[in-house]
Amino acid sequence: MGLIEGLTDKQIILYIKKNGGIEAVKKYIQETKDPEPLRCWREQDGIIYFSVTSNGMTGEQWVKEIKPDKNARHALLSEDFKPTKDVTTKIAILKGELFDDDFRITHKIRLEANHLRMTEPSMEVACLIRKMFTNEEIEIMGLKWIVSMHEPVDGPDGYPGLLGTDGTENGGPWLCMHYGRSDGPWISESGFAFAAPESHLSRVSFAS
Repeated sequence: MGLIEGLTDKQIILYIKKNGGIEAVKKYIQETKDPEPLRCWREQDGIIYFSVTSNGMTGEQWVKEIKPDKNARHALLSEDFKPTKDVTTKIAILKGELFDDDFRITHKIRLEANHLRMTEPSMEVACLIRKMFTNEEIEIMGLKWIVSMHEPVDGPDGYPGLLGTDGTENGGPWLCMHYGRSDGPWISESGFAFAAPESHLSRVSFAS
């Protein structure tokens, strides 16, 4: 039996030759194969870029929309959380792998971001990022979590914290409160979200 039921191998080969040959077959396969899934983010030199737009949701509404841990819930319900509407922020995520182990510390990461003319995002950005990406998408980025590098806010225990996703939790999406002190160390799979200008300097790696 031929490759296609009812046709011999010879008949198939003759048909291919009469209709452009093997190059025509390759072109057809290329044109008809499933396209790559569209991504709303891009990566360049270890920095991930995308934009988020605020939707006016209050902290109370975000608590119902996503799954904050108790510390993140406290922050969302505090006076520090100030919602906006229709404000678009360009985000730049510095991947932890850009930094040497001894340099991957909160205050040093902030210094490098400042050098790149990046600024602190609002707390609201952490919620928008959490809503935007699944844990699987964050893993595709090569990250375990994305920390929003806003001004630290005190948790219910009085310790400063930073809101961020936690892609390691089952049953997500989760919004968590990460350690926010300036001397806090991070693993290389961390991502640090800042508000980015339209253009800024770029470096491949950072070292102390």
